[in-house]
Amino acid sequence: MPAPHHAGLPVSAALTIPRAELTWRFSRASGPGGQGVNTTDSRVELSWDVARSAVLGDAQRARLLERLGPRLVDGVLTVVASEHREQLRNRAAASQRLAAIVADAAAAPPRARRATRPTRGSKERRLTAKKQRSATKALRRMP
Repeated sequence: MPAPHHAGLPVSAALTIPRAELTWRFSRASGPGGQGVNTTDSRVELSWDVARSAVLGDAQRARLLERLGPRLVDGVLTVVASEHREQLRNRAAASQRLAAIVADAAAAPPRARRATRPTRGSKERRLTAKKQRSATKALRRMP
């Protein structure tokens, strides 16, 4: 489990979300916990306001808002972690989850594929496969 980063939450080499922009909420989680389940606020909600973040450029913000559209509520991205009994482990899980979601959405789109002609070898392989399939099916036919 990585230690919390001092400056904020590192998302990628180019993007780190400042601590001041992250909002933590804690509540009681359902599930395992024994006698401590009703006394410990181990469920963690981590929120980040994408629409009003100071660390994003205009292009980056537009890409994030577009790609995270269905997940955002008023421009705020929220992740929840309650799979561990300890709040500390849930905090780490929520941080990792938020970083992964933002990194995935912020990644530049892949370059468009440039169409090329099929090679002679690929054409021959395709035709050979077609002939084999045809022969297999021909054997099934009634004479």
